Amino acid sequence: MKRSAFFLSLALMLAALSAFAQTGPHPADGSIPMGTGAGVFSPNSAFAPLTERADVLPWSMLTDVKTKAEKNRVLPIFPVAVQALNNKSQRVQGFMMPLDPGEKQRHFILSSIPPSCPYCTPGGPESMVEVKTKTPVKYSMEVLVIEGQFAVLADDPYGLYYRMTDAVAVK
Repeated sequence: MKRSAFFLSLALMLAALSAFAQTGPHPADGSIPMGTGAGVFSPNSAFAPLTERADVLPWSMLTDVKTKAEKNRVLPIFPVAVQALNNKSQRVQGFMMPLDPGEKQRHFILSSIPPSCPYCTPGGPESMVEVKTKTPVKYSMEVLVIEGQFAVLADDPYGLYYRMTDAVAVK
């Protein structure tokens, strides 16, 4: 198995598990467990939180997803506004989570929350977009804006909710 396929499988498995956790009990304090929901930005983070921009999709829209348990899986229920984004060119900003080693990335996860651990997803699948670019994008820990063909995934085998293809980095 290629290294990128392994890391994608690992990241997506964690995302699927965190989506499943949304339907189960939450901690007694009412907080959402790590790896579920939209993610929580830590005030102790070395990174500045994302600032809303008029030229990109707001994460508040993308994370407004409900789920339903069906047999042995959890499926997303997208609002009409999110469904309308499917198969259209969109811009999304976030933090790069590489799926391959190296300085240049063509396949990565864009997250609404900066990762704090190389093996942990900072939020659930609604807070991530799988990105496949036309040309390699230099890895950076800074906020990245990506534009590409946006797909809303109703029943992805990896548990993802969103994917961008033919993407390019924009300023």
